[in-house]
Amino acid sequence: IAMAKIELSEAERSELERYLSRGKTNARNIKRAQILLKSADGWSAARIVETFGISAATITNVRSRYRACGIAEVLQDKVQAKRRRALGGTEEAVLVALACSLVPDGHDHWTLRMLRDKLIELEVVEGISAATIQNRLKKMSLSPGNANRGVSPKR
Repeated sequence: IAMAKIELSEAERSELERYLSRGKTNARNIKRAQILLKSADGWSAARIVETFGISAATITNVRSRYRACGIAEVLQDKVQAKRRRALGGTEEAVLVALACSLVPDGHDHWTLRMLRDKLIELEVVEGISAATIQNRLKKMSLSPGNANRGVSPKR
């Protein structure tokens, strides 16, 4: 593992030391601050890996990020790119309408699996887990089979 020393100004070093002494941050950011300080002290990547039990790639990434953006960017987690939601607004509306509709004959309430199967049958989605349906209904304070919430009215 190649050594790539980091040059910290006194202000940056003080900021990192204050950051570590506060103790009110997540472990990833503490490790990043430690990597920067030890790199500035001339520690090799191999020594940092051994001391802190982290990967060499983490050290390379932290050092590169510091050089490109400075301390502020290193000590903050990057905002993750938006992930595709299994149900968009239109699909969610169909789910709510379905959950609030009359239940199929032979059943007294909608189950998560029944809702999932119906969404697939109606070609609203190609596939979806019952857990995702449960989470979406929970966010909207709806629950299959809960007559008090207006879902699954009795026949």
